[in-house]
Amino acid sequence: MILQSLVEYYGTLAKDGEITEPGWCKAKVSYALDIGENGELKGLIPLKEEEKKGKKTVMVPKNIKVPEMDTTRASGVKANFLCDNSSYFLGIDNKGKPKRTKECFEDAKKKHKIVLEDIKSKAAISVLKYFETWNPEQAMEHTELKEDLKELMTSNIVFYVDGIYAHEDEEVRKAWENYLITHGEEEEGICLVTGQITKIAKKHGVIKGVQGGQQNGGVFVSFNENSFESYGKKSNLNAPIGTYAVHAYTTALNDLLQDRSHTTIIGDTTIVYWSEKGEEEYKNVFAAVSEPTGDNQKVVDGVFKNLQAGKGVAVEDVSLDLNQRFYILGIAPNAARLAVRFFYQDSFGNILNNLKNHYERMNIVRPASDTWEYLGIWRMLQETVNKKSRDKKPVSNMAGAVYRGIITGGQYPISLYQSVLLRIRAEQDDSDSHIYKITRGRAAIIKAFLMKNLHKEELTMALNEKSQNIAYTLGRAFAVLEAIQEDANPGMNATIKDKYFNSACATPAAIFPILFKLKNSHIRKLDNKGKEIYYEKMLIELQEKLSLEEGQVTAYPRRLSLEEQGMFILGYYHQVQKRYEKKTKEEEK
Repeated sequence: MILQSLVEYYGTLAKDGEITEPGWCKAKVSYALDIGENGELKGLIPLKEEEKKGKKTVMVPKNIKVPEMDTTRASGVKANFLCDNSSYFLGIDNKGKPKRTKECFEDAKKKHKIVLEDIKSKAAISVLKYFETWNPEQAMEHTELKEDLKELMTSNIVFYVDGIYAHEDEEVRKAWENYLITHGEEEEGICLVTGQITKIAKKHGVIKGVQGGQQNGGVFVSFNENSFESYGKKSNLNAPIGTYAVHAYTTALNDLLQDRSHTTIIGDTTIVYWSEKGEEEYKNVFAAVSEPTGDNQKVVDGVFKNLQAGKGVAVEDVSLDLNQRFYILGIAPNAARLAVRFFYQDSFGNILNNLKNHYERMNIVRPASDTWEYLGIWRMLQETVNKKSRDKKPVSNMAGAVYRGIITGGQYPISLYQSVLLRIRAEQDDSDSHIYKITRGRAAIIKAFLMKNLHKEELTMALNEKSQNIAYTLGRAFAVLEAIQEDANPGMNATIKDKYFNSACATPAAIFPILFKLKNSHIRKLDNKGKEIYYEKMLIELQEKLSLEEGQVTAYPRRLSLEEQGMFILGYYHQVQKRYEKKTKEEEK
């Protein structure tokens, strides 16, 4: 299903001329060798272009269409046609293996002679004469190469003849495409992707651009051990995929991975996405909605309001078809192969609705200084990370499972909930380092998890004063006790939260009697009788909710389950935000 979807996407792009046809690829090229009609090297043409990367402007190789390159070669010698490195085109490199370098140049000379031998165009003749006359032993001293020699030996190179790239010459193009037809060694069979009888690819092209993957790329389909092969079928023939389908899916996936503005990194997973008809507008909307920034919060809000009202979604006057299929693929590196973390397809409207429902579950009262209405998936996962650690990535498997759960409308993984509780237990407030034990994000995750996985539909965005839930009420009571301590001791560095929160959350029966004794001493320090009455009245109301029967002494649970601990934290967070909300209103007055 993944390969079929990518092949269909390739077909859509090919119709619009936005992607290379079979036999061709896009490559990053840094230099062109300008050669004359007798094959002499006239000059070196730099092809690098300026590109903005963050605040910096850097020079990057030009991405141009060239004859398809063998991306699977490793240590062997196998020349590419009209686009290759200095070993093959100049007979020099910086690897310290002169014998192998000479073999590379001779292999390139042989291949170009086979492809261009009967071609009479100026470009073909010039390239053949170049290989016949070029002397690799004198290359290091050539005046046209000396200045750029170091960089030249780590770059892709093409040929430039009489004002055009040699591979753009019409006769050269036809010669190359004819060579591919006549020199293929592939067997025929039924392609598993297209269902057609066609030549079956022995090797699949590499996929580049996956975060954490090998520099030379990885493969999607590969069988390199006898134990993986069936009935003597080797070199991928036991899972037959046609040469066209291989070119199509690898080209389409590489094209998606090169588009960094529409690529998301979650943990070790690289996520790409595309619409059935390939329009950019769908990717733009999905990118904005799945990872909102400070600049597009209103745009995301507008999309969700239109969905809620049953209206269409439009971007730059282009109306989006909410019934169009949309595809999301998460892939991660795994040695020389790529591992599929998840693949999901659905109508674009359903996917947007799944995201909207997720953000509604995550909706929680927030501090006045927090202006972000929507926390994207990446920022959500950062709440599970130790802010003091070097590696700020969330646990890989958990990150992929969270993303999949949100996009598909499924449940959140239990590991997400456990990670948030772990961070709350492990951390203490440190305003200098901007580290806080209970944040808006962590409280929102707890709320969303309890609502989705445990069907706690009664959870509200802000404080629920009518809630009879014991754990929630205990959390509220802890927040009130902390407020009393802070009002009685202005400017104090540490509160009861630093010493008692974790144990109060897990074993309230052992801690709350201690906290109420401390409260008595704290409340005596208050110099405001009105505040004293206000706090005492609030605590009495909360303690009544904790009594098993009317008039009975308050009963604290001995232990709280993980679910109840989440409710305790929510009660605490809501009560604290209610307190700050009151302070903000008083300051405004």
